[in-house]
Amino acid sequence: MSEQLPSDGIELTPDEIEALDARWSSCWTPGEVARRLAGIGTPWYVAAGWALDLFHGRQTRAHGDIEIAIPAAGFAEVRGRFPGYVFDAAGSGRIWEDAAPEVLATVYQTWLRDPATGNYLLDVFREPHDRDTWICRRDERIRLPYDAVIHHTPDGIPYLAPELVLLFKAKHTRRKDQADFDATVPLMTASQRATLAELLTRTNPGHPWLADL
Repeated sequence: MSEQLPSDGIELTPDEIEALDARWSSCWTPGEVARRLAGIGTPWYVAAGWALDLFHGRQTRAHGDIEIAIPAAGFAEVRGRFPGYVFDAAGSGRIWEDAAPEVLATVYQTWLRDPATGNYLLDVFREPHDRDTWICRRDERIRLPYDAVIHHTPDGIPYLAPELVLLFKAKHTRRKDQADFDATVPLMTASQRATLAELLTRTNPGHPWLADL
């Protein structure tokens, strides 16, 4: 993705940003997303907080939205699964409604909107990749085959490996990110903890989580 965002789009006011919580209140669950994407060819997985709950095998906290990630080249196939809905691009406090290709080339977040209600149902990350190789958007030196980054629940819902979810969460370490780290690390294997420590050392040297890994 380009670092230069388009100058158009809707710049959200503080009130509109606060109102986004309500617009996400009817978002889908991982199970609903999986049913809608059943049989799709492109790799995809649940990301962020919901991914950790799928790893836990239960919902541990409330989630304000649901995020999935796909290789950027697979977006057309995913988009085709949602006729009647609209994808808005989002980034840096702006929204580009029914985003055009030139906008999609500059931002990675895409919010699925129900035009009848204006509510958002699904956040789709369009991520860098090299064919069947996943590339970390935070550090493109980190490259892994998709079958190494995608885990599955017993009923087949794909989710991002917990060590990679926590790698993304380490950037901001908000209260919920710290809670997710504290709840998840004890359930991870020694290999998963070692991988997280290695990646944190590379991307966030001196991060406070390293002491607990």
